[in-house]
Amino acid sequence: MKKENTGGAKGTLLYVEDDENLGFVVQDGLTRHGYDVHLFRDGKEGLMHFNANRYDLCLLDVMLPQKDGISLAQDMRITDQKVPIIFLTAKGQPEDRIAGFKAGGDDYITKPFSIDELVLRIEAILRRTRNKGHDGQDREVFTIGEFTFDDRNKTLSHPAEERRLTKKEAAVLRLLAMQPDQVLPRELLLNMVWGDDSYFLGRSLDVFISRLRKYLRHDDRVRIVNVHGIGFKLQVV
Repeated sequence: MKKENTGGAKGTLLYVEDDENLGFVVQDGLTRHGYDVHLFRDGKEGLMHFNANRYDLCLLDVMLPQKDGISLAQDMRITDQKVPIIFLTAKGQPEDRIAGFKAGGDDYITKPFSIDELVLRIEAILRRTRNKGHDGQDREVFTIGEFTFDDRNKTLSHPAEERRLTKKEAAVLRLLAMQPDQVLPRELLLNMVWGDDSYFLGRSLDVFISRLRKYLRHDDRVRIVNVHGIGFKLQVV
């Protein structure tokens, strides 16, 4: 569920770094250069906030608790192919850089680095990506069979009724609608929406899926299919 970006004049950045001192220094430096920097300490927390907000660029440490930076970038790329990602890491071997780029990274900066260098790299990437414009990753309205799902307003509309969804209902439906006919793993849905994939929250996901199925009952062609042991997919047959 992507929200409107209302951050700093130059853009809003997601920054995931578990080193408290470095995180503060980098956040402060980028803020002074006009960026709104959202700092988080572990990969799972970073993924949850990535799903809840719209960011112009992501800065990821590689060695993170809960979920490492490479895995975090791979999960981000499932739902957003275009948001720029820069890895910030002490691991500078060629194989480490290759792993970062294969995971969807746009740049790879080895620690230690200067704030001025980081700002220049961010500005170069943002100039390039903004000139390309936006694509379907920023969609806010989805057609699902006879339904229209407006993510910004959290409404699911059908000729028979219009329903207002909760924040998490909308988040789950958006993730499914962005990848129609593709299986989304349970763990990914849980981490993107709840920031955790524990058994207890897994039961909560089942409840939300049941609710969405009930909301979509007016169109028999629309189905949320449970792929046993893997996850769910949205189908219009």
